[in-house]
Amino acid sequence: MKRIGVLTSGGDSPGMNPAIRAVVRKAIYHGLEVYGIYQGYTGLINGNIKRLELGSVGDIIHRGGTMLYSARCEAFKTEEGRKKAIEELNNRGIEGLVVIGGDGSFRGAVKLTEEGFPTIGVPGTIDNDIPGTDFTVGFDTALNTVINAIDKIRDTATSHERPFIIEVMGRDAGDLALWSGLADGAESIIIPEKTEDIDDVIERLENGHKRGKKHSIIVVAEGAHSAADVAQQIKEKADMDTRVTVLGHIQRGGSPSGFDRVLASRMGAKAVDLLIAGEKGKMVGIQNNQIVHHDILDVLTKKHDIDQELIQLAKELSI
Repeated sequence: MKRIGVLTSGGDSPGMNPAIRAVVRKAIYHGLEVYGIYQGYTGLINGNIKRLELGSVGDIIHRGGTMLYSARCEAFKTEEGRKKAIEELNNRGIEGLVVIGGDGSFRGAVKLTEEGFPTIGVPGTIDNDIPGTDFTVGFDTALNTVINAIDKIRDTATSHERPFIIEVMGRDAGDLALWSGLADGAESIIIPEKTEDIDDVIERLENGHKRGKKHSIIVVAEGAHSAADVAQQIKEKADMDTRVTVLGHIQRGGSPSGFDRVLASRMGAKAVDLLIAGEKGKMVGIQNNQIVHHDILDVLTKKHDIDQELIQLAKELSI
């Protein structure tokens, strides 16, 4: 293998740039040429592909987002679109591809592999919802962004003696809500993996008020409920005045944490190693602090499991 490509797809996450850097520099270290594919699968179909040198990825390790940009691509879901994409790769002599993104991006990688083009996936998403890896690139940075925001909101909650309801991202996974809620001492954490009765939430608020607690923090994962709905239910059932904050896309931005920079570097380098070794259709992950790899198709057929011990611990510490 002499030439490989790299692209980022789906929602951006902090750490994608360090992953790109690792792919490029690891490949060049081993004597390979590297081509950056801009704007994800859309750019692949349109031939928006440029050769990357060592200097191309200089001064990006600390930057959020992705220098290769990202885009959704309906055309790639069609056989004709994928045929055009592979044609663009073949025309440039590119023999393998690293795809950095989430499960939607990996489904595209599976299709390329099934049609004979070697592809390796690197999990980059703040949602931490990919099976086969303890952490995804971007989760730690997003988690710290959420914690920082809740710390500030708690100051206002204390000053005004009110419950605050904070909605965080995560799509259908509750990791971001669970970890941030536990880290910030939230009284209630509402996630899609565990049914939460609003009456239980209200009971905890009332019990806290009885013992002199002046404010409360409730963290809601977007895949479970909207914060506005939770606030409305609390108002209707308990006549409590609450305030709602939806953190939104601020969670995706910012300089990647040290953990995400190292994780992205390790995963990106491993992806190159796998291509050089002739592997295809694999996803890189980290388990017990060891870099591992799995068949992407197996990963996509499994369900993401949230840490049940953390759920129990959060419940025990929020009394």
